[in-house]
Amino acid sequence: MKVSGFTFVKNAVQYSYPIVEAITSILPICDEFIVSVGDCEDGTLELIQNINSPKIKIIRSVWDNSLREGGKVLAVETDKAFDAISPDSDWAFYMQGDEVVHEKYLDTIKQEMQRWKDKPEVEGLLFKYLHFYGTYDYVGDSRSWYRREIRIIRNDKAIRSYRDAQGFRKNDRKLNVKLIDAYVYHYGWVKHPADMKKKEKTFNKLWHDDEWMKQKVQDTELFDYSKIDSLAPFTGTHPAVMQKRLQEVNWQLNFDPSRKNLDLKKRLLQWFEHKTGIRLFEYKNYTII
Repeated sequence: MKVSGFTFVKNAVQYSYPIVEAITSILPICDEFIVSVGDCEDGTLELIQNINSPKIKIIRSVWDNSLREGGKVLAVETDKAFDAISPDSDWAFYMQGDEVVHEKYLDTIKQEMQRWKDKPEVEGLLFKYLHFYGTYDYVGDSRSWYRREIRIIRNDKAIRSYRDAQGFRKNDRKLNVKLIDAYVYHYGWVKHPADMKKKEKTFNKLWHDDEWMKQKVQDTELFDYSKIDSLAPFTGTHPAVMQKRLQEVNWQLNFDPSRKNLDLKKRLLQWFEHKTGIRLFEYKNYTII
């Protein structure tokens, strides 16, 4: 079985993305790792080169800034990296620049890839998610966070990244997948408030026009983390590759995570989900088989 990792990245240094941690967290179970590095001048290319692994293969890319609506450019860049993996790979393991896998799941993931390798009806593997918010101590636990997403796909170039690189589809239909007992740790909402504000101002431009930006994005220096509907304490451990970042946290947030900003409908739906594990009316960009 041959496994190729793949990702894309741009301005990871400027926006404090844990891209090195994302790559190295799954590198042990990959035979190669394709990194598409966008046109940036903040040292991101050197950052990837310094991983210094023979498995890493860097390709260079220029982002099309005209693909602004709906975050389409993110899907385009995902496909560029996917198309560059070796043709003899069985599986392609996709990681975004703010996603990390805990080492405790690597054996399970490898076993699941081996288990379904010769079952062509299984087109991908579905992961569970933990979304960290504000600091490394809290995770979002409301319906506003997606619970699951495809991160391993077959090496089938009919499979394409969907919309804003949310997931994948084949010939515009949902992939048939198996849910596996492994989590992706999503750290995209854990940054210094100043870094988070810079990200908000820049990355919203990938989805919205200037008028929307003017109306919706406040021109402040710090991101307001208090505008969150529901958080829960995180009681587990973080991946080993994240330990340095945990030690470098230099900000404090002034909000009470015990407060819930939910209307009655959302409270009832969240109560039902916590009791049953079932999320009613959930959007699913996949078909579990």
